[in-house]
Amino acid sequence: MSRAVSRAARLAARPWRHWSWWVVTAAGIGHLPRVPGTWGSAAAALFAYAAFPYLSNYYITLLILIISILGIGASQLYVRRSKAEDPQEIVVDEVAGQLLALAAAPVDWRWYLAGFILFRAFDILKPFPANWCDRSLPGGLGVMADDLIAGLYACILIYLGVFLVG
Repeated sequence: MSRAVSRAARLAARPWRHWSWWVVTAAGIGHLPRVPGTWGSAAAALFAYAAFPYLSNYYITLLILIISILGIGASQLYVRRSKAEDPQEIVVDEVAGQLLALAAAPVDWRWYLAGFILFRAFDILKPFPANWCDRSLPGGLGVMADDLIAGLYACILIYLGVFLVG
C-alpha cells in the first residue's frame, strides 16, 4: 500500500512523468497562461498549416483519429487523477477539434484563420449536440466529444465556403 501511495504522490508532484500529461497538455501548451484552449488551437492550426500540404486526406484523417483516441484515453486518466471534470490544462481536445476544422481547408492563411475563428466560436458557444456532450458524457469521452463536434461544424462551414467561393 505504501508503494502505491508513494507512486501516486510522485505523480502528483511531477505530473509530466506520466505519458497522459504530455498528451492532454499537448506537451505543456495547456499550461500557458490565461487561455490554454486558444493556445492549443493556435498550435494545432500552425501544425496543420505546416503539415497538411504534405499529407493526403487519408493521413490527415488517420492523424485526427489517433489524436482523438489517445486524447480520450489520456484525458480519462488525467481526469481521474486530478479529480476534476475538465481541467483547463487539457488541450488535446482543442488540438483534435482544430485539426478536424482545418481538414477541408485549402492551404491558404485566410482559410486557416477562418477555420481557427470558426472552431473557437463553436467551441465556446457549444451548439447542440456539443453542449449535451459537454454536460452528459463522462470522463475522457466528454472532454473530447464537444470539441470534435465543434471541429466538425467548422469543417463543414469551411467546406461550404470553399465550394461557394471557389
